[in-house]
Amino acid sequence: MKTLGSLIVVLLWMPASLQAEDLGNLSANPFDQDSTSNPFGAGSPFKPDGVNNPFSPYGSPFSNRSVTNPFATDAPKLYDQQGNYRGKLSANPFDADSTSNQFGRYGSPFSPDSLNNQFGAGNPFRPDSPNNPYGQGWRIEGK
Repeated sequence: MKTLGSLIVVLLWMPASLQAEDLGNLSANPFDQDSTSNPFGAGSPFKPDGVNNPFSPYGSPFSNRSVTNPFATDAPKLYDQQGNYRGKLSANPFDADSTSNQFGRYGSPFSPDSLNNQFGAGNPFRPDSPNNPYGQGWRIEGK
């Protein structure tokens, strides 16, 4: 009984990042197996949980967890290589954390934290940028 109680405590204290689903990397690198730009890897339109699959929960235009649904509120989250949160990969222009919100921290072309800023986090010459065609990009995590 004591072991069962300890197991329950451990599961309740488990960080959310350990429970998240790895969906690949947001990257312009078509040769990286984990890149969403690789049509034979994480970017495959046939991957069951892929963001490029229109029938998966993360690629369907009707799913609340989709990157393509303009009304999604539970879109996948982006994290850079250091584990820093970089917003939600979402087509929702009204979500404050969306990469599509042109006035938000993660979508504005003027914000240093935005992948849409070619002089900030989205600079294609930065090794950690998702726009670098030779980099690893940012990790995409779903629920």
